[in-house]
Amino acid sequence: MLVTAYCPCTECCGPNARGITASGRPVSANGGRFVAADRSIPFGTMLVIPGYNDGRPVEVLGRGGAIKGDHLDVFFPTHGQAKRWGARRLEVRRVQR
Repeated sequence: MLVTAYCPCTECCGPNARGITASGRPVSANGGRFVAADRSIPFGTMLVIPGYNDGRPVEVLGRGGAIKGDHLDVFFPTHGQAKRWGARRLEVRRVQR
């Protein structure tokens, strides 16, 4: 999958950024470690993304206009961290809760 990154700033989330995910949870949920995915992956799905969250599963809590198909967006608390992640092609694994 293509895995990009974002943060809660207006550049990443638009001028109406309020620190709330598409699922209604605050960006501080799960210690600020979660992912935005296409609507084909339900909220609450747990994914393991190599290089993110020390290899521990993260929950799908977000959506995004550009997040379609095999594209995920991992969350970081700062814009600098999101930019450092960049865009990576990774083998993402779905796990059971």
